[in-house]
Amino acid sequence: AGKFYQHAPTESSQATLASVSPVFAVMKFDKEGNTTYFEKKKTELYQELGLQARDLRFQHVMSIATRNNRIIMRMEFLKAVITPEFLLILDYRNLSLEHWLLNELASQLAGEGQLVTYSLPFEFRAIEAILQYWISKLQGRLNTLQPQILETLEALVDPKLLSVDRSKLHILLQNGKSLSELETDVKVFKETILEILDEEEVIEELCLSKWTDPQVFEESTSGIDHAEEMELLLENYYRQAEDLLNEARELRVLIDDSESIIFINLDSHRNVMMRLNLQLTMGTFSVSLFGLIGVAFGMNLESSLEEDPRIFWLVTGIMFLGSGLIWRRLLSFLGRHLDPPLPPHVPAALKKSQPAAGRVDIKTNLKGETFGLSRSTLTNQ
Repeated sequence: AGKFYQHAPTESSQATLASVSPVFAVMKFDKEGNTTYFEKKKTELYQELGLQARDLRFQHVMSIATRNNRIIMRMEFLKAVITPEFLLILDYRNLSLEHWLLNELASQLAGEGQLVTYSLPFEFRAIEAILQYWISKLQGRLNTLQPQILETLEALVDPKLLSVDRSKLHILLQNGKSLSELETDVKVFKETILEILDEEEVIEELCLSKWTDPQVFEESTSGIDHAEEMELLLENYYRQAEDLLNEARELRVLIDDSESIIFINLDSHRNVMMRLNLQLTMGTFSVSLFGLIGVAFGMNLESSLEEDPRIFWLVTGIMFLGSGLIWRRLLSFLGRHLDPPLPPHVPAALKKSQPAAGRVDIKTNLKGETFGLSRSTLTNQ
């Protein structure tokens, strides 16, 4: 009786855990491209595949691993298990993913697509099809972002604009965030492939048919071992990811340069407005200064000057003439102190005495210094 009561809770807990085990919606592809659908619990699935429970724990990460002559591929929402005989896609109920599975993957595995690994074992075709889908998805995201970013930058980088459209800036901010996410995904994809390329044993383990049918892995007609062909396949998609990342970086640099141009244009227009405001302030000061004469004559003081009709025009002329002279004087003072200074004069004898290489170095340094000071000079102006 004691033994019975000790084992009863264990059996009950096991039954409870089995009942709450997640159920996978599985799509199965064989070598001929035939497709079958079924649902199976996680406990039953990993037991049939000879795997462990943690092997089917698919987080939204990217990895390619081998276990018990099985290839487990995690491409964020794409979850696949590859064997020498078939390919399993788990939790395939996704609109974009289901479209690819039904219209492209089956024909590619059957030899009707554009894969280059038809003469190789089944796992080569499955790996290439999944990598091709993922790199094309990343390329599609970049192709969608690139025209939107270029159109927004073209609308913003305009020297005639006195202000910046906030709606365009909001669109640029969203596109920049999407571009950053794309760069992160491409880097993770690259690092995942690079980790495999750095380990020769992992590349050997990816060749599943080597362990089930060694005769299949004799040297091919080109004299290259199939393990080397697996390495070449991974390097091909690594280069494609590198090119994609370079395009994304160039787009990022273009956004940064355009932001600098936008800031320079805004600084230039702001400086023009500040200069105009300063000129109007000086004009107001000049008129107010000589307006004191009119204030003095308007104090109802008795004198002999107000009896002469020519005094009004004389005083008015003196006021306008004096205000104009003072304003002109202030403008000339402002121009002398705000205009950029001229470059220092280099004597002709010094130019002739310098060697050619030295002149080239000095010219290069001056260009670099001028480029570095261009934005500060514009801001001061």
